[in-house]
Amino acid sequence: MLRGVRLVGAESTAAAPVDVLLREGRIAGVGPALAAPGAERVELDGRYLMPGMWDGHVHMGQWAAVSRRLDLSAARSAAEVATLVRARVDAGWDAGEILLGYGFRDALWPDAPNPELLELGEVSVALVSGDVHTVWSNAALLRRLGMPAGAWWLNEQAAFDLNVRLSAADDATVDRWVADAVRAASARGVTGVVDLEMSDAVASWGRRIAAGSRGLRVRAGVYPVDLDVVRARGLRSGDAIPGTGGLATVGWFKLFTDGALNSRTAWCADEYPGGGHGLASYTDAELVSAGREALAAGLVPTIHAIGDRAVTQALDAFSALAVPASASLPPRIEHAQLVLPEDVPRFAALGVHASVQPEHAMDDRDVADHHWAGRTYRAFAYRALLDAGAVLELGSDAPVAPLDPWATLAAAVTRSRGGRDQWHPEQSLPLADALRASWGGVAGVEVGGPADLAILDADPHAVEPDALRTMPVHGTVVAGSLHRA
Repeated sequence: MLRGVRLVGAESTAAAPVDVLLREGRIAGVGPALAAPGAERVELDGRYLMPGMWDGHVHMGQWAAVSRRLDLSAARSAAEVATLVRARVDAGWDAGEILLGYGFRDALWPDAPNPELLELGEVSVALVSGDVHTVWSNAALLRRLGMPAGAWWLNEQAAFDLNVRLSAADDATVDRWVADAVRAASARGVTGVVDLEMSDAVASWGRRIAAGSRGLRVRAGVYPVDLDVVRARGLRSGDAIPGTGGLATVGWFKLFTDGALNSRTAWCADEYPGGGHGLASYTDAELVSAGREALAAGLVPTIHAIGDRAVTQALDAFSALAVPASASLPPRIEHAQLVLPEDVPRFAALGVHASVQPEHAMDDRDVADHHWAGRTYRAFAYRALLDAGAVLELGSDAPVAPLDPWATLAAAVTRSRGGRDQWHPEQSLPLADALRASWGGVAGVEVGGPADLAILDADPHAVEPDALRTMPVHGTVVAGSLHRA
């Protein structure tokens, strides 16, 4: 029994506290002073309760690994880097693990790096530059990997090779990192994620949840490389992954139509300033064929499409595939960062959900203004899609952006970050719609609904829009079990 909570709806928050009774993973009762003999009582003293937050697009293993790395992007000297590294070790670090840092840029440093700056006893340290072209290591790391003492500073191919080696980890290590990431996500009000990790997500979550992970629900994506294995197990989109008690289910089948904006590989109808239209991943026929193979196996496609030409191709493919409305999951397009005006209404007409990542708009606004000059009125055009009837699902694409649904929601509502002017504020989402797009398809806290809930220390309808980024979270409930932040 959650006692004394104020229910947060999409449009407003109730003034009067109520009790919420949870039973067998569902909401069994909502009302004032509920009687429930024998129920465990959790006094919440007027805190705010709403459906749990979903991140609609993560790469959990990659996010967990990056989250373990020390961010050095703010360092302005080699000495500052050394200070940051020592502080992390002093805060507590297992000498059995390599301390990985990332993001340093040394071109304008007033001092020169050297291996002695990173000497910390038996703690192995390897730092990757912001452009990934350099790795700075200490002697403990070189001894650990059997490398010569002169290899403390590596550039180009030698750095790339070492970075690949440093990024490799066994299942037990990755699972431990993911467990930390799950706890951190839960502390921000997340109760579910769509994990589009690029290989073996179905098996990985079966293993993790069977071993005791209970902090999140997961829809685990499938890539073409894993199709044969998943098909051989007889698993289809929406099926519970064996051994997870329904906490993890099979999600979408991931396909690509193009690359990304920053690399100028997003496939666009207009040329980039330097020439070229980006890169198409499939011909039209190949994309439809891959989608049909997935559907025949019971897997619903989701298609990565960033450029406007790629979005058109993805919509054309879904038109040809005609995914039935009775499918266990709706068809989706991932990102939809640039959309032709005539394609906006096609999302709703075809029943295709738009899985979008509002923090990307904040990250890429300057790049978009340059490479998509004159077209940014239809870039990250969430309000246009919403007004045309499209269903939006918000996410982060972690590790590209942090796995924090409040940062995601704030970017969607404000179209701003860090005190900058709003970027195309006409494409901002009303708070009510941003909340709905963050709740994983749940309408509100209702009897019969899933007991997947977020408990807040503030009312999202009462704070200033910029304060949504730092929304205080008291805890979550997943399948009826309480997890305190």
